Amino acid sequence: MPEVIEPELSFAFEARVDIGPPEHVGHAGGAPVGFTPIVGGTVRGPRLSGEVVPGGGDWTVTRTGSVDLDARYLIRADDGALIDIVNKGYWVAPPEVDDALDAGEMVDPSRYYFRTQPVFRTDAPEHSWLTRTVFVGMAYDDNQVHQIRVRFYEVR
Repeated sequence: MPEVIEPELSFAFEARVDIGPPEHVGHAGGAPVGFTPIVGGTVRGPRLSGEVVPGGGDWTVTRTGSVDLDARYLIRADDGALIDIVNKGYWVAPPEVDDALDAGEMVDPSRYYFRTQPVFRTDAPEHSWLTRTVFVGMAYDDNQVHQIRVRFYEVR
């Protein structure tokens, strides 16, 4: 039998996504649906640098004990290439963590689970590696500056 290869994670880049005030959209099957606009941001790292293009957003469905996330936005790389990202994931935290964040307090990221599964699309040849690589996103809520930080890791 061939040897089993264990996955490794390699840091690729970090997006600091600026967000606007969240909006309540309605309900889906009894679960509240929300929208948080994405108003800009930066992308920096060893594999990609650029800016987050204003105009995207994060659609959320709040369920008992967790929030389903579906963020869609664009990155403009420093070389001008446009990269589409669909970033789905989960936020899981006890109520006291949500309350602390709502009150503007800083919360240790070890107290919540905020993970994403991004998929990238672009036809820019220099960034095609994004379209054929599996990534994991480790996200952090920096409510002090109305920003979500997502550190993207390549699965090797």
